[in-house]
This record gives sequence, C-alpha cells and structure tokens, in this order.
Amino acid sequence: MHEVLRDFLHKFVLVYIDDVLIYSRSMADHQRHVMEVLRRLRTYHLFLKAEKCLFHHPSVQFLGFIRDYSSVTSPLTNLLRNKPKSLTWTPAAMQAFDTLKQAFTTAPLLVHPDPELPFVVEVDASTTGVGAVLSQQQGNPPRLHPCAFFSRKLNPVEANYDIGNRELLAVKLALEEWRHWLEGAKHPFTVLTDHKNLEYLRAAKRLNPRQARWALFFTRFNFTLSYRPGSKNIKADALSRLHSPDIATKDPEPILPERLFTNPISWSEETLPKLNASTDGPPACPPGLQLVPRSRRTNLIHSTHTSLGTGQPGITGTLSLLRQRFWWPRMAMDVKRYVQGCRECAMAKTPRHLPSGKLLPLPVPNRPWSHLGVDFITDLPASGGCTCILVIVDRFSKSCRLIPLPRPPTALEMAECLFNHVFRYYGLPEDIVSDRGPQFTSRVWRAFCKCLGVAISLSLAYHPQTSRQTERKIQEVGCFLRTFCHSHQESWNQFLGWAEYAQNSLRQSTTGLTPFQGVLGYQPPLFPWDGEPSDVPAVDYWFRESERVWGEAHLQLQRAVQRRRTTADLQRSQAPEYQPGQKGLAQQRNPPLPLLIDDGPVYLVKEVLDSQRRGGRLEYLVDWE
Repeated sequence: MHEVLRDFLHKFVLVYIDDVLIYSRSMADHQRHVMEVLRRLRTYHLFLKAEKCLFHHPSVQFLGFIRDYSSVTSPLTNLLRNKPKSLTWTPAAMQAFDTLKQAFTTAPLLVHPDPELPFVVEVDASTTGVGAVLSQQQGNPPRLHPCAFFSRKLNPVEANYDIGNRELLAVKLALEEWRHWLEGAKHPFTVLTDHKNLEYLRAAKRLNPRQARWALFFTRFNFTLSYRPGSKNIKADALSRLHSPDIATKDPEPILPERLFTNPISWSEETLPKLNASTDGPPACPPGLQLVPRSRRTNLIHSTHTSLGTGQPGITGTLSLLRQRFWWPRMAMDVKRYVQGCRECAMAKTPRHLPSGKLLPLPVPNRPWSHLGVDFITDLPASGGCTCILVIVDRFSKSCRLIPLPRPPTALEMAECLFNHVFRYYGLPEDIVSDRGPQFTSRVWRAFCKCLGVAISLSLAYHPQTSRQTERKIQEVGCFLRTFCHSHQESWNQFLGWAEYAQNSLRQSTTGLTPFQGVLGYQPPLFPWDGEPSDVPAVDYWFRESERVWGEAHLQLQRAVQRRRTTADLQRSQAPEYQPGQKGLAQQRNPPLPLLIDDGPVYLVKEVLDSQRRGGRLEYLVDWE
C-alpha cells in the first residue's frame, strides 16, 4: 500500500498497513483527493469493502492508544453492565471520566511515523512479559513522540530464559512487530535497552543456536544497540510489566524459610482445659490424657508428624508420640489414614510393604508360533557388516529365530524381516509382544499388524518383565556368543546359526520338551549319523503325535504359569483400587536424564508423528505444543 500511494503520502494520505486515511482542507479538495486515491487503487486492482469505508466525515478514529484503558474505564463499564434502567454516578466513575478526558487531550498521543525521520526503539523485558515503544523526534522544537506501543506476555518456555536472552527476545519481537517501518528504513535507527551486554552482540564470537538465529534475523535491519539505564527506560519497562500478577492480591508469606519452623501446635496449652471442659468425653478417656476435639485432630497429627523434632515418623512412631499426652476415639485409624496419605513420606522413604499388584501373566498359547516376543541385541562389534541381532521367540514352544542385521530396523524393515523369516514358514501369529521402541510405536507398524489381524502388546515403560521370555533368551544367546567368540569377536555372525540350533535343542522346564519337539514333533539328531535310519515319524503318526504333544505342552504351560503366579503373589500385596479423578504418586525407576541442547530450552512435544533412522541416529517427525 505504501508503494501504491507513495506520491500521495503526507500530502493528503496517511497509510498504516492496509488502513488509508485521506485528509483535506476543503470539501472540494477532499472530493478530488478521494477520487485520485480510488483511481490509483483501481489501477492496481486493489479492492475496498464498502462496510469498512467512511466517506466525507469530519473526524474518524485512527490508531489511538491509551495505556491501561480497560482498567481506567472499569468504573464506567460497571455502570452499563446488565443494561440498567438508571445510572448511579459514583466518585470512581467521575474520576474515570476525568482521566479519559485528560488522556484524549494531552500527550502522549500517537503520532504517525514519518519515513523521512530516524526511528528510536525502546525495549525492556521482565520476568513475565516484554514491552517496546516505537518513537520519533517530531515537532518544533523536536521532541520524542511515541508512534506505536507493543507488549506481550512470555510463554512458559520464554519465561525460563535468563535475563540476557529475555532482553534479546524483546529486541527481536519489537523488530518483528514494526518490520514494515524498520526494514529498509531510510535512516539507521537506534534500539535502547537497559541491558548493557547486548551492545556487544554483533561482536560476539560464540553464540548458542537460538542467538545465532536471532542474529541472522537482525542482519535485515540497519540499527545500533545502545545502553540506557533502567531508571530512564520507563515506558518500555512499564509495558513489559503489564502481564505481571498483582502483588497486592498475594497472600502474605513469612520471610524466614519454612525449614526454620518446627510446626508448633496452632492452639495454646491454656485453651486445652477449656476445650475439654466444653466437650463431653466418653468414660473410656484414660486419666492424665487430654481429649482432643474433632476440629483439632488433623492439625495436631500434622504438627506431630511433620515437626523437625520428630523427623516424620511412621504410623507407629506418630501414634506413640500422640499417646503420651492426648487421646480421642479411633485415634489409631486417624493417624494411619493421615500418614498413609503423606506426600513427603511417599516420595522420600523406602517402602517397607510388599509391592502392590498381583501377577498378571500373558495368555497361554495353544499352538506353536501363535504368540511371539521380539527384541534386539544391539551395539555388537561389526561382524560381516552386522551390529545387531533380532531375537524372535515363540512363547509356546520356546523356539527362537536369531537374525543378524546391520542396524536396528525401521518399522517397514521390521515388517519385511518378520514376513521373510517367520510368517512364511509358520503362518501369521495372533499376538506380538515387544517393548516401546520406535519401530513398534510407529504408524507403519500399527498399520501392518492391523492389516494382518495381529494384536500388538507393548510392554510398560521400565518394566522388562512383560517380555521376560525374550529377555531370558537374549541372556542365553549372549552367554553362548561370549563363550565361543571371546577371542575373535568380529566373527560372531558365523556362530549365530549354531546358537539358534543350540537354543532350540535344549529341553524346557515348563513343557518338558525341546523347542524342536514342540514345533516339529521330533528331535533332530545332535551327533554324527551312525548309519541307522533316522527317527522321522510317518505323516499320520506325525499329526497324531503333534496334537498330543501340543496338548500336553499347553497343559504344562498352564501349570507352570499357575505355579509362577502362586509363588509371585506370595511376595506381593493386592493392588489398591483407585477412584476416577483420584491422584497418586507414580514410581519411576532409573528415569532418563534430561537432554541439554546447547543450554537451550526444552520444547514440549505434543505427539510423535513418525520416525526414521539415518546415519545411525533416529530422526522424529513431531507436532509441537
């Protein structure tokens, strides 16, 4: 719009982005000016919306600003609330009315920016927001007049920036806000800040990635950073604190830290006899003890349990301390309920009770290769171009397949590997148990299993017991490879087939059969052939024997699961029953350390959309918060 109306600017036209103001000294001049502007807009195929246009008006509202306008006018807006039939004029309303009249008739009034004059940008940042003022030296004599104001609240990530980065963010946001005036300005402009270190930004040799991106953005502008003390940077400082919470609304807090207090009882000892006299105690109250009224019991338990002098004892310790001087009915139950709900004890103390939750075993399969468990052995020495082993375990026969891979596969490569090495030999499974690796949580893997009608069972985070059979098989394979490849680790790939053969030949304690017998119905020879006919069954006999073996194996598996469940439940307690909306503490063993990326902020991820492996590292496609 500036380019289209450039020869009319400041003669009879003012432009602010897409707002056009036409002013004239007489009606005849005004009609001529309006026609010239309309012809120019039609020449450049720019359209106006009639509902938003005002023609031949003596005055219009154009780019006005009054700071704290909503706060100033609140007494007046309260008078008009709910459409009252009559207005009650109050002193507060009168004061607001006078304040508005003063604001409309006095400075600081916004002046329209003059591209022929240099700009001044004043910026400041607080802990909650940033503020900026765009000004120019106008008038006779020249005075610094504001052209525009800017204020914005910091989001949670920006609020964690240090003071230097917050001040630099204020500069960046101000230049973004007024880039239509500042980018390509005729004169270099000045940015005033109360953070002296920003003066050396362009000469700095080491910048973090965020500062480097902002520095690249600053190259689009011709400006100088200058320091001004905070006591003189009043306008920008006030704008940056618009979003600060009202300090007067906060509850008073003690100046001394909480750890210096020993949680004294909130009622004096002199009031106890009066309270006891006003409460009809039951005859069971022991002599020498004071009866505590119902309204004081929780405070008394809290003071006794959380005091520095007691060290937050358990149920027995807290109850013992209270019983030295106090008594009330069902005291033990009240103390137990309070201590069990103590958040600090739950987080800091070692649990002495049995783990909660009974054993919930996986379902017992009915046939070989119907329920699988998959996992990886990674970070192996390179052998034949492979550094990883895919371990696939049949949960029915305990048979396994060991497949060497050059690297952990993607979801698509995982699907191809399972089809080529398992599905085409043993048929489609009913369920696959795996951890929560990126291969098994991607949309490609879910779509693949859905098309084949295969259920996906993902283990819980930090709970490898879900796929215990696969983890145990990984341990046994690792032991085999360490035994035979300890002196030539670069050739473990040559021994992997023998490791699979050995694992499938070992008799399993749960079924009493070897994996070969569970799948094939017979045991292949383990020793050199001596010339005798091999013990391979006939077809009819093989079918009958397979059905018998599978039925017996299924029964043995059920018995083994029941034995394991009975043994495990002896060391566990019943899981608690939670109500909807009830809060609890989740125990997380060995949580991962937070990532520090060049001391930058941690961005919140809403959803992981997809992943792929490139150069030995995982890349994620994510949706940011």
